[in-house]
Amino acid sequence: MRGKYLTLLPLALLLAACGGSRVDPAAPTLLIPPQWRAPLAPSAASGHDWWQGFGDPQLNRLVDQALRYNNDILQARARVDEYQARVRAAIGDQLPTLDAGVNAARQRTLSSVTGQQARSTVYQGTLQLNYDVDLWGGQRSATEAARAGLEAQRAAADAAMLQVASSVASGYLTLRGLDAQLALTQATLTSRENSLQLAKRQYETGYSSRLEWVQAESEYRATRAQIPQLQHQITQQENALNLLLGANPGPVARGTAFDHLDAPPLPSRLPSTLLNRRPDIVQAERLLVAADATLAVSRANLLPSLNLTAGGTLQEDTLEAVLAHPFRLWSLGGSVLAPIINREALNAQVDISMAARNQALYQYEYVVRNAFVQVNDSIDAITRLGEQLSEAEQQQQALGEALRIAHNRYANGYAPISRSWTPSGRSTAPS
Repeated sequence: MRGKYLTLLPLALLLAACGGSRVDPAAPTLLIPPQWRAPLAPSAASGHDWWQGFGDPQLNRLVDQALRYNNDILQARARVDEYQARVRAAIGDQLPTLDAGVNAARQRTLSSVTGQQARSTVYQGTLQLNYDVDLWGGQRSATEAARAGLEAQRAAADAAMLQVASSVASGYLTLRGLDAQLALTQATLTSRENSLQLAKRQYETGYSSRLEWVQAESEYRATRAQIPQLQHQITQQENALNLLLGANPGPVARGTAFDHLDAPPLPSRLPSTLLNRRPDIVQAERLLVAADATLAVSRANLLPSLNLTAGGTLQEDTLEAVLAHPFRLWSLGGSVLAPIINREALNAQVDISMAARNQALYQYEYVVRNAFVQVNDSIDAITRLGEQLSEAEQQQQALGEALRIAHNRYANGYAPISRSWTPSGRSTAPS
């Protein structure tokens, strides 16, 4: 009989080796571009805490607060703790299991000779050892997948920190921009009010018509209507910043004057290898590694498994005897199990793992390509915005010169009193 089982064992191994996978592995198609689209101007490189390059201590405090209390970051760190526990669980699955137990039973017996009843208590101690031999590396692959998943979650946490820091810096600069816009609108409102009073006096003295007075009032009302809208936008921006900071809605303190903020310079050299430091690329790469390891686990499940067991039993009339004496009955054994009937489900699991691995590969390639797109877009945006700023500064100089000429013409009597120029580019009555 033993020889018969030994004869069937190679057949089981042969059946286990036969696969029915229908999903083919995807081939990589990622090509790294040789250079960026736009050339880089020489400048100093920014450090790790890039937001400090703006030179605003208040912005630094806000980013530090967000990195400690932001909810997205806290959730990402909690997921890291979860995956650390998963790694420990995967390592524990590779170790033997040892179970111990003590049973107690109260029984009543009837003597077949005397017919007398007898009561007794029986105590039994058991010890069971099990060990699944990792013949095909399935458990090691599961541990590798868990470790790769942990590294991916750490990268996701880094990405969350980077995103939150960027959102806080962007939100703070937007808030300062709204403050500057509100201050300019209030200054314009003062000018409009002076123009309105002047137009009213001119109309009352008969120097101008009612049309100039009504036009001045219309410009005054239009400028005044912008202030509540800007104040509402400032409130919304402050509340959004507090949400990023993990705080309740409320005002946000300001720091360095808006026109004194420095823009972090663009590094003069950006090798493509710097993208390896991007957390989203690291996360996608580690998820691909985890998918490969999971595929190896699914393939290992198609092969036979070897389980070793050892056990011991002791039965006594008293609990002290059970605890004091070694186990008198013991057994050693092993078993080899090969999947045969449920192979279609196991093959389907291999296909699922292969498809998930292909998806991870496509996602990794997309993340890398998207990283190149974002860097190229940012470089071009910095260049174009610099050109736009230069043109805006020249426009400001031209409007200032126009204002100076208009005032001189008015002072010398060459221009009518009803209209002049303001830096905003709109005509108004001079104050």
